Amino acid sequence: NSLTAGLGVSPGQSYPSIFQKRLNSAGYNYKVINAGVSGDTTAGGLRRLGWVLKSHPSIVIVELGANDGLRGQSLDSIYSNLDKIISRLRNAEIKVVLAGMKIPPNYGLDYTTGFSSIFEQLAHKHQITLIPFLLEGVAARPELNQSDGIHPTATGYKIVADTVMAAIEPLL
Repeated sequence: NSLTAGLGVSPGQSYPSIFQKRLNSAGYNYKVINAGVSGDTTAGGLRRLGWVLKSHPSIVIVELGANDGLRGQSLDSIYSNLDKIISRLRNAEIKVVLAGMKIPPNYGLDYTTGFSSIFEQLAHKHQITLIPFLLEGVAARPELNQSDGIHPTATGYKIVADTVMAAIEPLL
């Protein structure tokens, strides 16, 4: 979604771009493909999965669900779409890293906690790497977020890239 696409920052300041630089400087020979689409939902990600598979990735970071949660989509639907995405990637023998998200409590405690638990449940079910919260250390810190309070600044994306690097480095 827009967090991966890098909404509001230059292309070189998105976390995939920064992550690519970190991989290069650490001597890893991987090419990062930014497949983030602003506004994307889990259903949209599922529809676009064929495009991702055509690039024959060895590792995919699945960072979807925030837009579903912010729109109050059914938790069962979010779970099902992510489950299908992960299953298809795993069936193609691709390592999957699932980026967990949290949402504001607008829809109540049951929905908010249910939403957050989806990522843990799927990581456990599929035995995949989980980034518990992609925006750890960035969310709710005004100095690290754009004026919308949702999308990181360039400095915030550096922290996100660190979070991603820490999760993925053991898989490289």
